[in-house]
Amino acid sequence: TTICSLRDREVISTKSGRRLGYVCDAEIDLCSGRVCALIIPGDIRCLGFARSPDVCVPWDAIEKIGNDVILVDCSRVIMREKKQILPKKR
Repeated sequence: TTICSLRDREVISTKSGRRLGYVCDAEIDLCSGRVCALIIPGDIRCLGFARSPDVCVPWDAIEKIGNDVILVDCSRVIMREKKQILPKKR
């Protein structure tokens, strides 16, 4: 299974059956070359201007990777706020 093949697969909690979203990115340890986590973008809220935190699924929380979905242990999922980059003051 490659990272490209994981993109756009739906991630579902095995405990609740809740849909967490679709994989959009991966977090990779550059030293070892291993995937550390899968990233699912947060939901868009407030007329498209605000987003809820991204969902970070640690690799060891993945229980099964299927053809269309990825089943995860939702109790180990991490919510991450996006860091906002502000322009430097002149």
